[in-house]
Amino acid sequence: MTSRRIFIRQIGLSSIVLGLNPNEVLAKDLNKLPRSAPEAQGVTTTAIHIYFDAIERSGQEFHTTMIVKNGFVIAEGYWYPYAPDHRIQLYSMSKSFTSTAIGLAQQEGLLNVEDHVIKYFQDVLPETQSENLKTLKIKHLLMMGVGMAKDSIMTIEKSPAGTPWAKTFLSLPIEFEPGTTFLYNSGASYMLSCIIQRITGRTVEEFLRPRLFTPLGMDKAVWTRNSEGINYGASHLRITTEDMAKFGQFYLQKGKWNGNQILNEDYIQAATTKQISNGNNNNSWGYGYGYQFWLNPPGGYRADGAFGQYSMVFPDQNAVVTIASESLGKADTMGIVWDVLWPELNRSEKPVANKTENKKLNRRLENLKYDPPKFETHSDLESKINNKEYNFEPNGLGIESLKFSFSKKSVVFRIKEGGIPGYQITCGRNYWIKKGNYKPKEHSLFSRRRIDFDSITAASAGWKSGDQLEISMRFIETCHGDYLSCRFDGDTLTIAPLFSVQRAEGKPDARKVLIGNKK
Repeated sequence: MTSRRIFIRQIGLSSIVLGLNPNEVLAKDLNKLPRSAPEAQGVTTTAIHIYFDAIERSGQEFHTTMIVKNGFVIAEGYWYPYAPDHRIQLYSMSKSFTSTAIGLAQQEGLLNVEDHVIKYFQDVLPETQSENLKTLKIKHLLMMGVGMAKDSIMTIEKSPAGTPWAKTFLSLPIEFEPGTTFLYNSGASYMLSCIIQRITGRTVEEFLRPRLFTPLGMDKAVWTRNSEGINYGASHLRITTEDMAKFGQFYLQKGKWNGNQILNEDYIQAATTKQISNGNNNNSWGYGYGYQFWLNPPGGYRADGAFGQYSMVFPDQNAVVTIASESLGKADTMGIVWDVLWPELNRSEKPVANKTENKKLNRRLENLKYDPPKFETHSDLESKINNKEYNFEPNGLGIESLKFSFSKKSVVFRIKEGGIPGYQITCGRNYWIKKGNYKPKEHSLFSRRRIDFDSITAASAGWKSGDQLEISMRFIETCHGDYLSCRFDGDTLTIAPLFSVQRAEGKPDARKVLIGNKK
């Protein structure tokens, strides 16, 4: 229970920030931002309730959220089985960290954003180079102004064996003059990661470790590498919710942390202001783009990832809002912040704290949760299939055999796959079990959609009918989950998998149904 509790504490301002610039807060514990009651920072408890009410009405699946005002965490929520100490899979929010690495490298004189990209890739250049390729600069990669007509990431990820992704990128046509046309291009972010590694001999993660992660207390940060040993740059970073908030606060403080200027203000300013037009101010992605940062409709900027990971920075309100979710309606998710929370962060009056209301809010946040689907807890079939092994014909998922074991409170399924040690997942009967559950890396029964790392897994099981066992799983360090519908018919076991995104969209899963037979 402790791991899912919300630590919202009232802290006297004078004990922490006395004598400091109000725009900068020093954390006593590097791993924690200071906490405060909302009213002490000019936000009512009622406003926080309204924000969470809007989340509940939205139908979007929030996993965590944190609100920071004046450098203090004034509210934070974790919907169980998600918890504060878990890492969170970042999709394109990772790009903003790659941008930070470029800024630090420029600060150290290792590169300049005005440098031409081909300078760093002489060994993998195409024989014939277009004028647009020759004029492509690092800043064009940063601002998504490469000039390509489509995102390159899917193409470079399918590079032939032995062909560097950078070589594939540089061989693609650049139809427009660099810097003139915005096109979201994750391949550009990968190239930024490549540049860092080529000039330093270290991955972006290794480069950022002593310069950003350690000073900010982001000890759990990990970043997946591709087959060449290069961080993806565009995605695959994993950090905690508090790390997301600290990153936003670091930018809000213009690159300063605990009294030290880590990244110069000039780069912060360039990265978070409009470098290229990307729309007509008519949607959340149409207010301009900086150096791997989006501009917010009501002001400020954000690091932004697919399915809804955000670190939103509002300088005029001296506030940061973070969200981690599996949201299919990102515009709706962000709209909750723009329309509901942001106006409350913008108020100048200082409300009076109400201890009773603060306690009510804390209780509400402590009890946020997602219940697993509810089914019958037991079936008469269990005694016949308990500890029976089902073998599978060769299949694309590499599954060799499964075995189910039933006890009073749990269901365990053991999996054998080709190429990796056997493993098991323990499911609570209509409740989540996390302890001891880990989804292995991508070669597994579970969905492989960019979940190419192991993850803590919360699992629950119940009987939809007397012969159909439903298993629900949430891969806690990812945005996603999986559902396995297991039907037992005599000596035959049929498993139909369904990825959480397809489930939410009402679409079929791309994986084929598995059919096994009792040994």
